[in-house]
Order: sequence, then C-alpha cells, then structure tokens
Amino acid sequence: MTLTDLRDGFRDAEQRQCVQAVIASRLADDREPQECRYLMRFWWQLSMPYREVSVAELRLNVGQQKLDVVMELVSAIRSSHEEIDAWLSGAVQTFPVLQDHGFSATLDSRDCD
Repeated sequence: MTLTDLRDGFRDAEQRQCVQAVIASRLADDREPQECRYLMRFWWQLSMPYREVSVAELRLNVGQQKLDVVMELVSAIRSSHEEIDAWLSGAVQTFPVLQDHGFSATLDSRDCD
C-alpha cells in the first residue's frame, strides 16, 4: 500500500492542517524519538506527492495503538471528508495534547526573580 496519494484526499488545506496538528500535538511524542521521527515523516507525507515514509516503516517504528490510529486515518482519507472529520474528533478525544517536558524543565530551572 502506497501513501503518496494522501494529499489529494482532503476537503481543503484547512482539513489537512487540522489533521497534521493532531499528529504533531497528540501523537508525535518526542520522548519516544524513533516513533516521533516516523510519525513526523507521516505528517509530511500528508502534503507531499513523493514517498516520505512507507507503511512497512510505520509498522516497524510506531507503537500499535498509534499505528492503528494512523491506519484509520489513511482509510478515512481514502473514504470521505466526513470520515476524516470523524477521525479528527475521535483522535482529539482519545489522545491528550502532549506536554513538552524539555521546555517545562527549562522554565522550572530558570531564575525568574
């Protein structure tokens, strides 16, 4: 299964950007660098006509729960704009916004007097 056709499945740029925002803010956790790297490659794949990442690479590098969600998204993109909207709603309910622990640690250690 190729992923190079995904950019053409969105209603418009806004819908694609919403999906990309969910991937970046709720799925791609930089505390899991390998998984994060491949999820961000998938993030790019959503707007690129060339192969940025393959399904095989995702299967090797992304945990099962997130892989299932990504594959549900691929199916939704190939189905309808309404399915993409439903995917967005479900992903937002399932995955909390990730906290940037490195940034928080920097703020906590700074002298702010």
